[in-house]
Amino acid sequence: MESRYDAENSKQNMRKLFTILDLYIIKKFLGTYIFTIMLFIAITIIIDVNTKIDSFIKNAAPTSAIITDYYLIFIPYFINAFSPLFVFITVIFFTSRLADNSEIIAMLSSGLNFDRLLKPYMISATIIAVSTLFLNSYIIPPGNIKRIDFENKYVKSKKVEFDTHIQLEVEPNVNAYFDQYDSYSGTGRGFSLDRFEDKKLVSRLTAKSIKWDSLYHWTISDYTIRDFMGMREKVTSGEQIDTVLMIVPSDFLISVNDSEQMTTPQLKSYINRQKKRGIGNIQLFEIEYHNRYASVFSAFILTLIGVSLSSRKIKGGMGLNIGFGLLLSFSYILFMQISSSFAVSGMVSPFVAVWIPNVMYAGIAIFLYKIAPR
Repeated sequence: MESRYDAENSKQNMRKLFTILDLYIIKKFLGTYIFTIMLFIAITIIIDVNTKIDSFIKNAAPTSAIITDYYLIFIPYFINAFSPLFVFITVIFFTSRLADNSEIIAMLSSGLNFDRLLKPYMISATIIAVSTLFLNSYIIPPGNIKRIDFENKYVKSKKVEFDTHIQLEVEPNVNAYFDQYDSYSGTGRGFSLDRFEDKKLVSRLTAKSIKWDSLYHWTISDYTIRDFMGMREKVTSGEQIDTVLMIVPSDFLISVNDSEQMTTPQLKSYINRQKKRGIGNIQLFEIEYHNRYASVFSAFILTLIGVSLSSRKIKGGMGLNIGFGLLLSFSYILFMQISSSFAVSGMVSPFVAVWIPNVMYAGIAIFLYKIAPR
């Protein structure tokens, strides 16, 4: 009777011990994560200010705008962009300390298996991953509008103001073409508008110039309209005509930072609309869209790698673990950049380019997990 009571009491104590360990690891994980972020942000801001101070002074950027419209928005943007890296560095750092102090050995010796040890790590990774996904999908994009406007005004403009040989679908069976378009004047040159029925050209408008007014209102100048009716052709010419075209300059003047200013639903809608219009240079938008979800899974993959790698007490101490972990994490980021460049060049699809690093490093995570100390 007494032995049964002792066994039951031992089980309750073990459950309590696991709960205490869970809270201990979660606290260490999130605390080290926040500390690492604050450290990197402080260093990054100092470097960024030093790099851009000349531009701030030259363009007379107000101090209030530098703080509120740039750096206060830059901080969450930077955190989200490098969140998987911070997660990995965090896990490597504090788990190596636990292993170096023989705390991991004590946990495993008390009956806690490695799979159970992973639970608080994965809970912490889930909190971070879900938070960053929500921030990146709905909170950060509106702030990026201010940040990018500030950069374009006071640092260096990255807005695309001019383009040539633009072709897109205005509506089903109606295609527009600009030989060139200048957003400063809002004027396009060498414009044409083709209408099709059953894949046959039924009308073609050509114009010397076209000017955007507001929303979907355009003014066409020096135009000629040819309507094709079987073997017959009707030609109409004029100096100026006002028309409504369901396009705006932002549909084809695409800047490198435009994708960062859209929430995830807006990004998805934009990608679908541009694909229907036949616009091909939307790889950056697709990369941004897929990367927002891939980063969620990368947090779990890098956490598993970090725990499996640093939970073993090695002769070289925690410094060797941290060094190898940093090498692995930076190789992951480098691989992500290389694969994304393949997508921009059209060699692979954005989906494949974004997910290839996760697939490869998931294999590394599984291998390290299998050889981790039990």
